[in-house]
Amino acid sequence: MRALDLFGNKRVVNVASVPQRSPFRYPGGKTWLVPYIRRWLNDLEDKPELLIEPFAGGGIVSLTAAFENLASRVLMVELDDQVASVWKVIIDEKTDWLTNRILTFDLTKDAVIQELSRDPESLDEEAFQTILRNRTNHGGIMAPGTGLIQIGENGRGIRSRWYPETISKRIRDIGRVREKIEFLHGDGLETMRNFAESKTAVFFIDPPYTAAGKKAGRRLYIHNVIDHEALFRLASSLGGDFLMTYDNSPELRDMSVQHGFDYEAVPMKNTHNTRMTELLIGRDLSWARM
Repeated sequence: MRALDLFGNKRVVNVASVPQRSPFRYPGGKTWLVPYIRRWLNDLEDKPELLIEPFAGGGIVSLTAAFENLASRVLMVELDDQVASVWKVIIDEKTDWLTNRILTFDLTKDAVIQELSRDPESLDEEAFQTILRNRTNHGGIMAPGTGLIQIGENGRGIRSRWYPETISKRIRDIGRVREKIEFLHGDGLETMRNFAESKTAVFFIDPPYTAAGKKAGRRLYIHNVIDHEALFRLASSLGGDFLMTYDNSPELRDMSVQHGFDYEAVPMKNTHNTRMTELLIGRDLSWARM
């Protein structure tokens, strides 16, 4: 097992070269990881019958697997009610109202405040409010206490991340592959236990980051408390392969060694465009070093 010193000879993935599939602008999103996901899944002896993403969030890994036929089926699991509302509407073929609402919404600061201050009367409205909140809150963060974008990209303020045509197109595009995708609004750990004995399912595991004393998860996500030691034990019991991502810290590297896992540090850039590394953890990551 090894991790690269600093950044080794690995290059940071240019996310502009990766297809943008998700309607979310998600803190901690994994668009940068897509080339590694392709290599991982293509390196397996057989194409997985099922890819499970127990902490789906923005769902870029599940969407990549569905669009690029890297797995026969995909199961996305998300506990957060707001995020779940969006995936329910998209996967259950109820996107016409949602995309029309996105395209016709006259986005101003007052209109956003008014829309987000009222209780949604339907799942469709909750999904729209979730996308609106995600696209107009600072950093795409939907956890309580987050404010609206002030200056934004190129000084465009609250409109800087609101691209109604692009968001609607991504939603419609997902509709083309929704027959490959199942969504479950529930507990990712419970789902992992339910599929633990399957040898034809693989798992992409990207939990909320509260390990090793990090506080980012508490700031970014509504559901951010997880027993990381229990998650590692559960990963050890899985019949199929898995890939986990975590902050690169001595505690997580030690935990990986204790459970007999392989790990590799890979470079990425965070939302502040700062170069850093993140851990990939699995049973055998030789494919990540080629």
